[in-house]
Amino acid sequence: MSYEPPRPPAELPTDLVNTLNESSSEQLQYVARYAEELAEHKAREARLEEDSDESEIEERPDDLPDDVPAKATITIKEINDNRYYYWQWREGEKIRSQYKGPVSPDE
Repeated sequence: MSYEPPRPPAELPTDLVNTLNESSSEQLQYVARYAEELAEHKAREARLEEDSDESEIEERPDDLPDDVPAKATITIKEINDNRYYYWQWREGEKIRSQYKGPVSPDE
């Protein structure tokens, strides 16, 4: 590991870089976790929006519960250092989730 501080990506606004540079290591760990979760959330929303725009009716997966729509996608959530599968879908402006099961340690 280098003793030099990392160089920020050119795509980041200067005021954001300055704020991060003034933050403690603990605050940066919180920011890193939040940024990762936020990025996953936004990517998931984009996928769900894209899926809801499709006019094709997809075949219903065998393991899909009756109360989960066919347009649902599978997402992995990490809770207390454990990973779980969830079905997720959009109902109007809201994102709905339903527990599917734990992620196997091999994945």
